[in-house]
Amino acid sequence: MPRGRADKVSQPDVDLDLGLAAVDVSYKGRPVGKLAATSEGPLAFEYDNEWLAKGFSISPLSLPLTPGVSVAKPEPLSGVFGVFDDSLPDGWGRLLVDRMLRANGIEPRNVSSLVRLAIVGASGMGALEYAPRFSLPHEELPLDFDALAAECTKVLQSEPTTDAELDTLFALGGSSGGARPKALVFLDGASWIVKFPSSYDPINIGEQEFSYAKAARTCGLILPETRLFPSKICGGYFGVRRFDRPLQADGGETKTHMVSAGGLLETSHRIPNLDYDILMRLTLMLTHSSCDTEALFRLMCFNVFAGNRDDHAKNFSYLYDEDDGSWHLSPAYDLTESAGTYGERATTVNGKGKDIDLDDLVAVGKTGGLGARQSQAIVQEIREIVRDELGVEND
Repeated sequence: MPRGRADKVSQPDVDLDLGLAAVDVSYKGRPVGKLAATSEGPLAFEYDNEWLAKGFSISPLSLPLTPGVSVAKPEPLSGVFGVFDDSLPDGWGRLLVDRMLRANGIEPRNVSSLVRLAIVGASGMGALEYAPRFSLPHEELPLDFDALAAECTKVLQSEPTTDAELDTLFALGGSSGGARPKALVFLDGASWIVKFPSSYDPINIGEQEFSYAKAARTCGLILPETRLFPSKICGGYFGVRRFDRPLQADGGETKTHMVSAGGLLETSHRIPNLDYDILMRLTLMLTHSSCDTEALFRLMCFNVFAGNRDDHAKNFSYLYDEDDGSWHLSPAYDLTESAGTYGERATTVNGKGKDIDLDDLVAVGKTGGLGARQSQAIVQEIREIVRDELGVEND
């Protein structure tokens, strides 16, 4: 069984304050701006003057690098800008935060988004950090993935957990997104995300996601390093290297700014209002790169043929390269078979949620500047690889 420790989290600066009115946003120790509550409810953001002079837009569509105060829309993200909503844990992470709050006598519904960002502090996905920090301190913990999986199951089934168990799960997964239980850990000099079965997953979900990752690489998709961590009770736990924590020349890690498609478009991943045509236009506008548009096209084809219908707005992200000031589509992630809602895709293809055909795929490729012959060749290539390596062929 691999041994490691929890991903490091900074010690809290101050005690938790439910009346918190503002947080300072920073990036690698540099002030980015201030995020504050308004009397109307939605949050307001203003860039720091020095960041205006030397920084970059953290969300080009809704927060351009210009002076002045910007106010978030009330819906659909409850008055939070998408780039900051990306920092908030949802699914499993939010469940753990709420359990921890209740364990400390605090009703979660009374905790504002600003307070939740302060709880995230410096431990969120991407590179943005928030102060003051309300993160709970913890020790460097030895990891036993089978024990963690058992504790996750207890939480999902609302069974009683000890304070030590809850502390461990919160320390490892309290800042994570996504529905599946997971741990953010540091192993062999690098940051990893290790996933555990949810209450509706098959026992072999780890093996399945590992197989999907292997097939996706064969299809030409870019993925981070993946592993299948051994287990005594199942076929293994799927782990993936965090692409928002790249290694530097000296062997240490740094942080990379990232924003999901939902964050950029100021939409909720819970609302099925996204189409691959919109994603292709977004990718082309943001990256100006034919390599990125082809990468998105390949990802779309893989999701269609492999039956990954959980392709919602938070499962596509973009990374900012500070060295040359460019944006690029992130490596692919969260690739598993998913039945979807009534067989419908979270992200439609040429306006269709199911029964996708060649013409639909080629139409999206055309939006991204891919020629019909190139698109058809990629479609055929990925269809055959998915059929041969995964034994499935959907839509």
